[in-house]
Amino acid sequence: MSEQTPYKFNIDNNREILLNLPEGVFVPTGTTTNLINAVKGYLKEPGKVLDLGAGSGVVGIALYLSSLVKSPLYASDLSERSIKCIQKNAEIHQIPVVTKTGSLFEPWNGNTFDYIVDDISGVAEEVAALSQWFDNVPCQAGVDGADLVIRVLQEAPEYLNPGGVLFFPVLSLSNSERILNTAHQHFGQVKLLRHEEWPLPKEMYQYMETFNRLRAEGYIQYEEKFGMMLWSTDIYAAFNS
Repeated sequence: MSEQTPYKFNIDNNREILLNLPEGVFVPTGTTTNLINAVKGYLKEPGKVLDLGAGSGVVGIALYLSSLVKSPLYASDLSERSIKCIQKNAEIHQIPVVTKTGSLFEPWNGNTFDYIVDDISGVAEEVAALSQWFDNVPCQAGVDGADLVIRVLQEAPEYLNPGGVLFFPVLSLSNSERILNTAHQHFGQVKLLRHEEWPLPKEMYQYMETFNRLRAEGYIQYEEKFGMMLWSTDIYAAFNS
């Protein structure tokens, strides 16, 4: 992996993390920040942590630096490029890490965790294709953006210790109702930790016909407010019995 200028990512108002972030690795977004801060705000003690769909590894690294991870950090991603990136970033921050390449929980058979933090793509594929969020990064979340998140929710209980917690984002640019129905089917308790609204980037307004169609089909949700098109991110915790 070639050396490059470190990418600066603000995880809150008080801390900035430097990352190696080569082309083809998902660039952290506002949803990433909200996920990190929701987990930090909820957890009171460290545990065995899996950063699932880790990308650059920023979520797990931020939690480790906040003393919420029992060493080592565990992280996986479908992309070998991302795995090398995670290893580099863990080295930069002197964090012991166990990394594996593979789809969702496939690499972790036989392992269980206290906390699983899921930041896997949850955006309707047509929206992802029109956005800049997935430049050179695949998004195969299905027509309504729910497929991968639902698979995580269905499989996660097998990989959580008793009393373990799965943290996951739900974007309104996906079928949030289908996702939450699945969460309640597989977990005894599901709790909303954080809600954030975002303006749709102006460059995407040219695709409003597509957005309106997807909303009419029930695949995404957004609303008009203050002369803007607003979508949202909700961060949830699901508790394993």
